[in-house]
Amino acid sequence: MGTVRALVLCCTLKPSPAPSSAELLGREVLAALADHDVDGELVRVVDHKVKFGISSDEGDGDEWPDIRAKLMAAQILVVATPIWLGQPSSVCKMVLERLDAELSETDEQGRLRTYGNVGAVAVVGNEDGAHHVTAEVLQALDDVGFSIAAAASTYWVGEAMGGTDYRDAGPKPDTTGSATATLARNSAHLAHLLAAHPYPAS
Repeated sequence: MGTVRALVLCCTLKPSPAPSSAELLGREVLAALADHDVDGELVRVVDHKVKFGISSDEGDGDEWPDIRAKLMAAQILVVATPIWLGQPSSVCKMVLERLDAELSETDEQGRLRTYGNVGAVAVVGNEDGAHHVTAEVLQALDDVGFSIAAAASTYWVGEAMGGTDYRDAGPKPDTTGSATATLARNSAHLAHLLAAHPYPAS
């Protein structure tokens, strides 16, 4: 098997060095992927000057092209986002909007450049809504050409109307750990398959 890389885009609203539960879960996904011959890195998007827009480069200091280069060099993209008001974070939505540009990027065989890439999502929050956020993000990734493995999501939500963050939750639930392990195993499997057997030409 060839080398497979992963990129986690952490969509917390908090700049570094503020602690982030979304980053914690994203790093746990990276650790689980490492068990399947996948290496990678995490980028906290809010630490970079990413402009709003739907092109691959919005110019004038836009740092999305640098992040995009990492994304296109990876075979697995994990979007890690908190829940706010039952929705993906505004940073997450901005990332998805920037990915819209990939709909006009094709290779020499007419395939979207994202066709060989696998998408997954990790969600944290203090309220219900993880399934809704997962559905929104995975559908958007599918729309712009990413392939979605079986069970390609993991999440943790605290008690309704509670105030505990994932990073402060003490012992982590086995359910979240199991979902993270499954996400990693299936996403790595699909990424290795697509690397060896790309989609047919358009």
